[in-house]
Amino acid sequence: MVYKESDLIRIAKRENNKKRNYLIVNRLQGKHMPVSPGKAFELFDALADVVKREYKEERLLLIGFAETATAIGARLAVRLDSFYMQTTREEIPEVRYLYFTEDHSHASEQKLVRDDIEALADQADRIVFVEDEVTTGNTIFHIIDILEKNYPGKMRFSIASLLNGMDDAAVEICAARNVRLHYLLKTRHEKYPGIAQMYAGDGSYIPPGEGGRTEVIELDGYINVRRWTTGYAYKTACEKLWVQIKEKMEVCPDQTILVIGTEEFMYPVLDVGAHLEECGCTVKCHSTTRSPIAVSRESGYPLHRRYELESFYQDGRRTFLYDLEKYDRVVILTDAAGNLEKGASSLLNALFLCGCDRIQIFRWGKGKENPCVSGVNGKDTGRTE
Repeated sequence: MVYKESDLIRIAKRENNKKRNYLIVNRLQGKHMPVSPGKAFELFDALADVVKREYKEERLLLIGFAETATAIGARLAVRLDSFYMQTTREEIPEVRYLYFTEDHSHASEQKLVRDDIEALADQADRIVFVEDEVTTGNTIFHIIDILEKNYPGKMRFSIASLLNGMDDAAVEICAARNVRLHYLLKTRHEKYPGIAQMYAGDGSYIPPGEGGRTEVIELDGYINVRRWTTGYAYKTACEKLWVQIKEKMEVCPDQTILVIGTEEFMYPVLDVGAHLEECGCTVKCHSTTRSPIAVSRESGYPLHRRYELESFYQDGRRTFLYDLEKYDRVVILTDAAGNLEKGASSLLNALFLCGCDRIQIFRWGKGKENPCVSGVNGKDTGRTE
């Protein structure tokens, strides 16, 4: 499928960000705006097909960027059965990191688990950085510098993104450094700051509140993709996750169901949502985010109501969810460790305000941090077919 700018792009206004006043909100990505999981996967699969055609004979390590590209990277890894891991802003005990930053981001620190990069340095022929959008490319150039310094001559590099807004100078840098580019839609950003500036930011801002407690249902078979895995292993784990969830909820066709993820935890949300769609439900998916985006009452603006929440992952961290509505059922999925009480209570409050009262919270947390070795069940891994 060929995507046009009007299919994907909406321009929003960043809150109190002097480095870049606008944010591209992708209406089919399943992050800030609620979307049918099937439509999100259709978009991601189009990018997967582009990458698959290019690298039939290479072993790939795909790296998805937190927060917004974690589901895209995971979906590509599942489709290509490549090695996969994501960047993260969370802490993992007893590992070493490679640190880098995103200059324009509200939460700039990003890191990769160094131990896993070293484990794959001789197994992967190429690293493909997976993003929702690439503009300057500076963040990726920086991590490439770090990898080339630490592992000289070990890897080749590519960038795969839904949107590419690089100017000619950035494209020339990629060519000079032999970094290959793949994308679905080319964008030009000159007009975006002016579009963002036009909006008043006069939407509804709902402060955090307490919504009581509900049972957190613990699920087995967790794979933490902040550590390396394979597309085959992750696909298998997500299928088992769906089986567990289906056993613990009444799935009735024709219900409206919202499936919510938490921050970096996005792909299993879309996967579970896609299964619910196959059962005949009308499903929307999106997730909480650390991005404070201005909201507006204007009809042409993508986001109208902002709910401020407590993070599931860290006390005192602000997170947000946009444009909630009333659904017959709500499923919340998280991989946050520790006590979920504050985060869950604030999210329940937001849902109660919208009239949602049939809510289940599932934590996918019981499993191995890094279950993969050189292969899974004898299956060759990390190579596109």
